[in-house]
Amino acid sequence: MTHGQAPDYYEALQISPNADADTVQRVFRLLAQRYHPDNAETGNAERFRELHDAYLVLSDPAKRAQYDVHHKGIREERWRFAASGKNDFEVQQELRYTVLEILYARRRAEPDNPAFSSYDLSQLTGQPREHLEFTVWYLVQKKFVTRDDQARLTITADGVDFVESQHPANIKRRLTASTGGG
Repeated sequence: MTHGQAPDYYEALQISPNADADTVQRVFRLLAQRYHPDNAETGNAERFRELHDAYLVLSDPAKRAQYDVHHKGIREERWRFAASGKNDFEVQQELRYTVLEILYARRRAEPDNPAFSSYDLSQLTGQPREHLEFTVWYLVQKKFVTRDDQARLTITADGVDFVESQHPANIKRRLTASTGGG
């Protein structure tokens, strides 16, 4: 879900808009079990409500057909991001660094649960998951992030070193050392 827009139920369930009714039901059951508030390890009431809302719409053929009309407009709006006025290289660099900062903060704050799903990162960055695919691919290839058994992303030691090396205090210190200033 992006700011100021209707929820993307397909993204909430992490399925394609082409998914059949059986897939909708199967994925919902799997995710609902994971995020049900009664699940002591992975329960998340807010995420469970999002999943339930998505399922109520996507499992009803009439509601889904009506939603699909609106969903097409949502997807078109989201793809306009790619045509923004900013230099695409700058956008990608900012997004990569933002993802690394989020994962860095999570690793420090919750060492026993340091990972985020693509859905969580989409929510935290305000970017659709499809816009994060290139970013995640790059960060995995550079070995700055890795995926766990549930395909969630977590920062690596190399990623931590990179984030810390980019901190303004470290950049200033390196510049001062290289110019001999103090």
